Amino acid sequence: MKPYSMPPTTHDKPLPGFSHSRAQFEALVDSALNHAKRLGATDAAAQASEGCGLSVSVRKGELENVERNRDKSLGVTVYVGNRRGNASTSDFSEAAIERTVQAAFDIARFTAEDPMAGLPEEERIAQQQPDLDLFHPWDITSEQAAQLALRCESAALQTDAGITNSEGAAVSAQQSHFFSAHTHGFRGGYASSRHSVSVAPIAGTGEDMQRDAWYSSMRHPNELASPEVVGRYAAERALSRLHARKIRTVSCPVLFESPLAAGLLGGLVHALSGGALYRKSSFLLDSLGKQVLPAHIQVHEDPFVMRGKGSSPFDDEGVKTQPRDIIRDGQVQGYFLSSYSARKLGMQTTGNSGGSHNLVMRSTHTRGEDDLKAMLKKLGTGLFVIELMGQGINYVTGDYSRGASGFWVEKGEIAYPVQEITIAGNMKDMLMGIDAIGSDAYNYGAKTIGSVLVNRMKVAGA
Repeated sequence: MKPYSMPPTTHDKPLPGFSHSRAQFEALVDSALNHAKRLGATDAAAQASEGCGLSVSVRKGELENVERNRDKSLGVTVYVGNRRGNASTSDFSEAAIERTVQAAFDIARFTAEDPMAGLPEEERIAQQQPDLDLFHPWDITSEQAAQLALRCESAALQTDAGITNSEGAAVSAQQSHFFSAHTHGFRGGYASSRHSVSVAPIAGTGEDMQRDAWYSSMRHPNELASPEVVGRYAAERALSRLHARKIRTVSCPVLFESPLAAGLLGGLVHALSGGALYRKSSFLLDSLGKQVLPAHIQVHEDPFVMRGKGSSPFDDEGVKTQPRDIIRDGQVQGYFLSSYSARKLGMQTTGNSGGSHNLVMRSTHTRGEDDLKAMLKKLGTGLFVIELMGQGINYVTGDYSRGASGFWVEKGEIAYPVQEITIAGNMKDMLMGIDAIGSDAYNYGAKTIGSVLVNRMKVAGA
């Protein structure tokens, strides 16, 4: 991986689609830091950023919305001893920058002292900043985007006569860049992009109507799934849910479809995050080195995945990131800590200010043939969940209860769709009860995981 640097020919010129160059952002940030020093700040940090994009939506063959977004911001954090103040502005004039720094300084002077507040230690600052190939702007016009969205919706509507309506299809092309620096020696920034195609068809008529949706999201537009593939798959999902039934209350195994399994991984991340841990609002307090998952489960973090949606050479504080095991053989190897939460816990930052980086949860028992069909066989008789409703997780106790819909499975085969049910359990038991993870890996932002089979949960029905 080569060290990050803007090409010499573009360092002083904006990248395609942007109004400001890297050099301009550096000058803005340096101006803010210098003014903070003149005011008497102990330390300071500043970040200049810019984002722009195009979003186009259609519905029932007609153009519905065309939106172009463009925003910019300069954020400043000022420390006066152990007091901290923040302020931001979208005005990049010298006078506005000075007013913003003054505002942050004034807030810091009148804020209560916090002995844990402060910039990260200098030895933890990222010095090498590899180029992770995150910036791939999409040179697409609103007309071209509308045509892609129309193709996507048309493919959904033409899949089957049972597709009777649509909530619409959309195409989005977004990009941003930033430069950040602080008085402990950090300087860095990069550009990134994210593009998507999505659709939400409706199947059925009268009282038997079902909606589902699908999308494709990538940093490079050439890696997006075709509009027709997205449309047809979304339609097939909606059609499969028709004639759904209620079921009786039962305790049974539950198979989480891979996109929903990413939510289980997200719950684990939340419980192992510094904020929840130092506030003692996590069901995994003091879990370092302890068994929280079966021995066949591994969770690995890799910030350096090329084009990864969670890739970054440094975190929000400029701390260097690094690949590491979060869970090894079911045991917790590390938390997700910023400098502040690490100090509160008497530990060291893990480079996770701002979140996790490309997590992969897998089982050493998984084989390449463990696709969804094979996972249904492992489920045997039980519930296959494809949609969850509500936010019913108590992270203090681990209690879990959410509305759900999906399919009842008998002898490894889907029997019929089900709806209006609730699944319940406790996250500790659910994590320890993971019997298998499928090879049908799905990437949801910074998390990648296959379908997950939990050995037993309470399913409340009619």
